Amino acid sequence: MASIRPFRPEDEAALSSVCIRTADAGADARGILTDDEIWPEVFLRPYLARHPDHALVVDDDGEAVGYLVCAPDTRSFEDWFRVSWWPERGARWAPDAEAGGPCAERTAGILRYAADRRAGAEPYGDTYPAHLHIDLLPQAQGQGWGRRLIDALIETLRERGVSGVHLVADAANTSALAFYDRLGFARLASHEGVQAFGMSLGGPEGSGPR
Repeated sequence: MASIRPFRPEDEAALSSVCIRTADAGADARGILTDDEIWPEVFLRPYLARHPDHALVVDDDGEAVGYLVCAPDTRSFEDWFRVSWWPERGARWAPDAEAGGPCAERTAGILRYAADRRAGAEPYGDTYPAHLHIDLLPQAQGQGWGRRLIDALIETLRERGVSGVHLVADAANTSALAFYDRLGFARLASHEGVQAFGMSLGGPEGSGPR
C-alpha cells in the first residue's frame, strides 16, 4: 500500500532514478543528456543535502515512486547552490558542454542554467519565497499523490511562517500545467518554454488559499 513518508538518506539512489525517468517534461529523460546524472545533481540532490526536512517520498510497498523537494528560502538556497554546491560538480561536465550534437547541446543548456543560478536570478522568490520540485512515476500519477504531497508541504511551510511558494514547469508538460491550475496556483509571467506558478500562503505577503 502506498503512502507518503519523510525522506531517508537511503532513498537518494531511488529518488535519483525517479528524477531521471521524469525529467523530460514528465517523460523518461534517459539518454537525452551526455550523462543522466546531471538531472539529479541539478534538480534533486542539492535539495536533499540542504533541506532534507522538506523532502517527502511516495512509498509503494518499499519502492519510491515519487517525491517532493523544497527550498523554503529561495534566495539563500540559490546562493548556497552557486557557492557551495555547483562549482565542483559543474566542472565534471565542462568538456561535455563543448562537444557537438543535439545531446551535447541539451546538456550545455542545462549546465548553463545551473551555472547561472543565484539569488535574484528569477523574480518569483521575492513574492513566493519557497520553491519546490515534484516528480511522480507514471504508475503513481492520477491517484492524488501530487495533491497530497503539495498539501503536506503547504501545511509545513505555513507552520514555519513561509508566506508563499512557487515552481516552474516545462510548458510542454500540459498535464502538469493543468494540475497546478486545479490546485489553485496562479500563473506568473515566465520565460519562453516554461510556465511559472505561485501561491500565497498567508502572512506578510498575502492571504492565499487555505
